[in-house]
Formats: sequence, C-alpha cells, structure tokens
Amino acid sequence: MAELLLELLTEEIPARMQGIAAEELRRLAEVAFDEAHLRASRLVSFVTPRRLTLLAEGLPATQPGSKEERRGPRVGAPEAAVQGFLKSAGLSSLDRCEKRATDKGEFYFAVIERAGQVTAEILPGILRAIIESFPWPKSMRFPAAPFRWVRPIESVLAILDNRVLKLDLGDIPVGMTTRGHRFLSKAHFSVRNFADYRKELRDFHVVLDAAERRHMIAEGLAGAAAKAGVKIKEDAALLDEVTGLVEWPVVMMGKIEPDFMALPAEVLTTSMRAHQKYFACLDAKGALAPRFLLVANMIAEDGGTAIIAGNERVLRARLSDAKFFWDQDRKTTLESRVPKLKERVFHAKLGSVLEKVERVEKLAAALAPSLKADPQKLRRAARLAKADLSTGMVGEFPELQGVMGRYYALHDGEAKEVAEAIAEHYSPLGPSDRCPSAPVSVALALADKIDTLAGFFAIGETPTGSRDPYALRRAALGVIRLILENRLRLSLREIFHGAHVIRAEDGAALGADPTGPLLDFFADRLKVALRDEGVRHDLIAAVFALGEDDLVRLRKRVDALGFFLQSEDGANLLIAYRRAANIVRIEEDKDKARHDAAPDRDLFQLEEERALDRRLRDATARSQEALMGEDFAGAMAALAVLRAPVDEFFNRVTVNVPGNSEESRALRVNRLRLLSQIRDTLNRVADFSQIEG
Repeated sequence: MAELLLELLTEEIPARMQGIAAEELRRLAEVAFDEAHLRASRLVSFVTPRRLTLLAEGLPATQPGSKEERRGPRVGAPEAAVQGFLKSAGLSSLDRCEKRATDKGEFYFAVIERAGQVTAEILPGILRAIIESFPWPKSMRFPAAPFRWVRPIESVLAILDNRVLKLDLGDIPVGMTTRGHRFLSKAHFSVRNFADYRKELRDFHVVLDAAERRHMIAEGLAGAAAKAGVKIKEDAALLDEVTGLVEWPVVMMGKIEPDFMALPAEVLTTSMRAHQKYFACLDAKGALAPRFLLVANMIAEDGGTAIIAGNERVLRARLSDAKFFWDQDRKTTLESRVPKLKERVFHAKLGSVLEKVERVEKLAAALAPSLKADPQKLRRAARLAKADLSTGMVGEFPELQGVMGRYYALHDGEAKEVAEAIAEHYSPLGPSDRCPSAPVSVALALADKIDTLAGFFAIGETPTGSRDPYALRRAALGVIRLILENRLRLSLREIFHGAHVIRAEDGAALGADPTGPLLDFFADRLKVALRDEGVRHDLIAAVFALGEDDLVRLRKRVDALGFFLQSEDGANLLIAYRRAANIVRIEEDKDKARHDAAPDRDLFQLEEERALDRRLRDATARSQEALMGEDFAGAMAALAVLRAPVDEFFNRVTVNVPGNSEESRALRVNRLRLLSQIRDTLNRVADFSQIEG
C-alpha cells in the first residue's frame, strides 16, 4: 500500500477560505480516487496560511484489473458491422469473441479484460485535474502556472512512497522540498513521507493542523488573561480567523491607555476586533478591562516588547480617531442629521434613505396598536433610526450603525425606549443574534424589514438561487423570528399590502403589488426557519395553502397536525383521504365535471353511506368550532372519528356503480359527491394533498 503526500506552498491564503479549501481538496480527491478505483484507507487534508496539504494513505500500488462484457452484432451480420464492433472493443479479430444464443438469435460477445495501471502513472493526471479545477471563491493568474489559483504557488511537494511524482504544473517546481515558517526558518528542507514532513515543519516553526493551532491559541489566551487577572471576551469567530493568520502562534498582551476607556465598549471592541484582530478583555465585573490580547506569528528575541509596543501604537492611533469622532458627533443632535438622509440613496428605484425613513414611520404607526407600542415613542424612534449613518463614527465603523444611534440619542435626552429601538431595529441579523422584545423595538424592526422586503419585491429585485445582494432572505427570517418569539398576532397579507399602499401614497414608483410573491417567499423561509426544530416542510406547506398568514396560529396548527399524523388514526385517515381524493379527481377528469356539490341523502342506499354522511357533518361542525377557538388539537380529534366510517364505506360501497341507466349514473355521482366531502372536510384543517409520506 502506498502513501501520497501533496503540498501546495503559496502566498498567504485568506483566512476565511482556508477551512472550506481543505475540505474541498479532500472531497475532490476522494471522488477522483474512487472514479479511478484507487480507494485510500485514510484521506485527510490540512491547511495553514501558506500551504494546502493532502495525505492519502493505503493507496494500492496498481489499479485493480477490470473485466467488461460487450454484445456485438448478430452472427452472420455484414462484415462492416463486425469490423466496427471489433474496433470499438479494441480487438483485432473474432478469435477473442464468443457466440451465444439469446432469445433474439445468436450474437457475438466480446469479453474485454484490462490490466490495472500503475498508481504512480495515474496520479499525476488526477492531481493536475483537481488543482486546475479547484473552486476558489476568488482566484488569480500568475506567470508560473497555466491555471488560476487563489494566490501564486511557490512550490509543490508531490511524493508517492518516497518518490517524486511526475506532476507537470508549468513552471512551478515540483519535488521533495518545501519551506517552513516565512520569518522564523527561511531554509528549505526535504522530506520523504508524511511523518518526516510533519516533524520537519514543526522543527521549522509550522503547526500543520489547524485544530491544534486553534487549541494552542485558546490556551495561550486563557493563560495570558489569567496571569493579568482578567478574562477573555469570548469570540469564537475571531479565534477561527486568527488561527488562519498564523503558522506558529505566540500570544501577547498589550495595554489600552486610560483616556480611551471612556469610549463606548462597542467602539473599543470593534476597533480592536475588526481592524487589528485583537481579543478584548473583561474585568471581574464583566466590564471591558484596559488590556487586549494579540496573536503574533513570530517568536521575538526581546520577548515581544517591540511587537506589543507597535500594536499599542497602532491601536492608539485608531482609538484617537474614534475619540475624535465620538467628541465631534455629540456636538450635533440626531434630529438635525435627519434632513441629510435625503442625500443618501437607499436604492435608485426606491428613493433616498429619508424617503425610506418616512415610509417606515407610517408602517410602524400602523403596527403600533397590534404590538401595544407607544405610538409617539415609536414614531420618534423611526424618525431617528437612520440618522447615525451621517456620523463620523459610523462612517469609520459601519458595523456600529444603530449602536451609535443609541448612544447619541441618550446623549440628546431621548427616551430610553427610543434609544433602544434605534439600536435594535436592525436585529435580529442572524440565528444567533438576540431578538428584540420591547414593543417599540419590535415594531420598528418589523417596519424597517417589511418596508425593505415589500420595496424590493415590488421592483422585481428578488433573490435568485444563491444570489441575494440585498439580504432579503435574512430580512424575512428576521421578521419570522420577531413574530414567533414575541408571539405577535399579525396578518402578513395585511402588513405587506399596507407597505405597498404606503409607497403608493408617497408617490413612489409603485411596481407590482408584492403581497402574493412575498407570502410564497415567506412560506419557503418559514420552512428553513423551523427545519432545525424538526418541523416538517410539507406540513407548513399544507397549512400555508389554506391562506393562513398569522405565523403564530400557523405554528400551532402545524404542531397539532404533526402530532395527529403520528397517531394511528391520523396516518390511516391520510391514506383514506388520498384514496378518496384520487377517485374523485380521476372521475372528474373523466366526466369533465366537478363533483363537489353536497350529496343527495335521498339517494343513499346503504347504511355505510348514511353513517359516513352523518359523521362527516358532525366532524365538520365540531372541527370548525374548534378551529374558530384555535383549538387545533380539538379539530384534529374531531377528524379522528372519521376513520372507522371511512374504512367501512370503502369496504362495503361500490363507488363506480356498474350500468349505464339514469339511476346508476345518479348513484355513482352521488357517491363521488360523498367522497368529495371527505376531501373538503379534511382540507378545512389543512391541505392534505400537500402532505408527503
């Protein structure tokens, strides 16, 4: 069994691409090896900022041989047909063919045996194909290679069982030699296998395994923080990113000057995290401490003194700018900044940011009664929500929009509910983001997102495939979370149409009414939102199909439907529904007529017809009464009693009555009408035709 080691040494790979690239390299290799019948016993990939590595263990020395049987022309066929078959099979004569009798006559059969190729001869082509087709999100051309790559490739290790593979990658050197850390060990070194490679890399200050580097960094951060008597502000995403920036991590701690500690905590952490990749520290009370942790890619001779001083100097400059913006911004009220929003384009077809603010004010006011939000505070919050976009701080740190609005609103003397709503109106931004719960905040967040959704859908700018430039999927998921987590009783149809009407009243380019497409969009987004909770997508579709647009009520109905279908009665009733619906559909198609009218009870001949009719009327009345009271479990229980009479009907009653007399035809239609009542009764609770399984 053979071992393959492949390393592509490059300029620095962006941290955000590294993990996906390593997994993609392993996946592509697995697929390609399987197709070539070269299954490895172990296939693993590694990534550092400068190298992408693949290890394949247990590869066979040669491909297994193959045997293929191919049928040719009939015995006695024209010579041209025979020769064509021999050529396609790679045979020179019929001597290597057999004659076999089949039910269609006697035919020639060729048995083609192929010896497996040597693995060392196959791998270069496989690896080159993987490298040339590698799906980087962004790639570039560089002089040494005839293909694109994320960054220029310096050299390639390609070793199969201690020997260099003959891998042609243009002018890129391919061999048994690589380099270690860019600064700590400039010398090249040779390796013969993966064990050598991993050991030599560590000797040359490279930790190959990203998980090991991450663990080293986490331990280093915790140790440095404990030594200084502080705690790390947990930030898993930053830890992942920093892991992708260093090959030999060294944790160091710096200080923040006291003058800057008066800045808002979000300003400090954003400046440290976004620009410098520093970890913030907390004191015993959970407040920001005047310390920061950094991860260097260097062992410094002076213990890191110069590196720390340099990073403190850079942070000082950043925070000096932030302090200037903080002081200057507070000299101007948010209210006075609102008119300037007219100069900011929200979208060419949707007007300025000020026009959006005015629409959101009206939509929020319409939502206020349902959410029991203070209308005056809500209108004030909507008016000021976007004003911080023209501040110096948000200009420098766009991720602080809303957050800075809160600070400036409090400084201006605005009510606390107004300030909090300004800060929270972008929320929730993702599944892990906290969802607002205060009425004013919830109403403003809903109004802002719904105006965006209704506007873009009206002008035809809707998500397609993986393309969603205006983050409309995220906005819809935000609306769903705001409604469900706050248990808001709202009609999506009325809200969407209301947003459209507001645009019309403002004289905007109206476009199409987006209500219908938005409801379909939300049905799909709701399936995504509830998938992690184990809610079946077909049950959501079954309830949405009824026109249900109150998400809280829809969720209750879906839960009750799911519980009902798990019972024996529910499962059997679903089968009966499908049987009844299919019969009615087939016969309606045949008759080119609908059979959904009420049955004529005078035409019933059998007790099973009368019993089913009685139970259907009773179940319809009881389920409707339960639905009116939003007792969805009760509605399902009312349907459960139909199981026995439906079973008896199908066991005893012939729907398609034989004969062509007027009496037979009338009896057949009447029984079809009775069956259609099963369909209609169940469909009042949910559209059972949408249910799978």
